[in-house]
Amino acid sequence: MKVKYFAWVRERVGKAEETIEPPATVRTVEELIAWLSGRSEAYAYAFEKPKVIRTAIDHTHVKSDTAIAGAREIAFFPPMTGG
Repeated sequence: MKVKYFAWVRERVGKAEETIEPPATVRTVEELIAWLSGRSEAYAYAFEKPKVIRTAIDHTHVKSDTAIAGAREIAFFPPMTGG
């Protein structure tokens, strides 16, 4: 699946997107964030406060307990502010 990172999540991870294949045991957005966090210090830093990270699967906003099976694209971004 393709994973995209936006704003300070992208800055901390050090890339805008990548293609990944998480293990079969990673079934939800929350588990994906935990798995990504274990990849390196940069990912751990990007996802150090997972509750503030917003997620979209195939352009639809989802909650952390949403299943990722069949997802083509998952995007992570910080909360947005109006202005």
